[in-house]
Amino acid sequence: MIKKWKKSITASMCLLVLFLVVGCGSNTAKTTEPEVKKIKVVTTMYPVYEFVKQVGGDKVDVVMLIPPGAEPHDWEPTAKDIIQIKSAKIFAYHGADFEPVEKLLHKDVLGDALAVEISKDVKKLEAKHEEEDEEEEHGHTHGHAHEEHQFDPHAWLDPIAVQQEIKTIQQALTAVDERNADYYKQNAETYNKKLTELDEQYKKVLTGITRKEIVTSHRAFGYLANRYGFEQLGIMGLSPDAEPTPDRMAKITEFCREHKVKYIFFETLTSPKLAQTLAKETGAELLVLNPIESLTEQEMKEGKNYLTIMGENLVNLQKALK
Repeated sequence: MIKKWKKSITASMCLLVLFLVVGCGSNTAKTTEPEVKKIKVVTTMYPVYEFVKQVGGDKVDVVMLIPPGAEPHDWEPTAKDIIQIKSAKIFAYHGADFEPVEKLLHKDVLGDALAVEISKDVKKLEAKHEEEDEEEEHGHTHGHAHEEHQFDPHAWLDPIAVQQEIKTIQQALTAVDERNADYYKQNAETYNKKLTELDEQYKKVLTGITRKEIVTSHRAFGYLANRYGFEQLGIMGLSPDAEPTPDRMAKITEFCREHKVKYIFFETLTSPKLAQTLAKETGAELLVLNPIESLTEQEMKEGKNYLTIMGENLVNLQKALK
């Protein structure tokens, strides 16, 4: 009797072990199923990276060449950047003369990557070279004053212009991954609705503003000013290293005093020294107005993005323009 009982237990144990082995085997088979490979998109700067992520969602692997906290005006592509581009399906850059990408658009660099200028269908604003006019007027030159820009490249600061950039990104992703066309279209439409809401917030807050001019570190906010009916007076030019002449600094100081400017805007990625000097001279206070050319590492860690920073900009614009 005892022997039969032992045999019964042994048989049951064997069945249990066999069941567990088969079960484990089937689970292993499920977890080792090949995953669908994501589309690799290499982007230059933060706005392009953010917009591609919004449209591509979990179907894309997005790389940003200009690291968080870096000043994008100073960026030069490296050999490592070229390797990244060559391994991508899409190389997305903003364009409008912002990034130095001419050397990256050759076939030997791109390989099979599709090059996409996301601002290609955006109506561009002509660049204004106020410093150059002043130099001609006063008969002298300054090392950083002459800028190469034909257009103001900062189109991403206009939410309506961004809607067009989102459509361009959607078209590019669809061209290389047609089977997910509906997914990209839905993501693009969802984000463009958020941009419409952002535009409406700006119009609501800035309609009926009493002041019409802001003083900024560099002249990055032309699209924003053009869209919402105010003007920018930049201490520096379209690039933050386009330093002002002494005459221009004197003129801006005089303007601030005459118009009783309460706030001078500075930026998180460039030196606030000139803005601080101007504020001290005129009794104005300092406020941040972010051109969103790049995010700091801290901003990235805090989960900030294009929409949240545009919201912060609106709060500070309202403060300065009321």
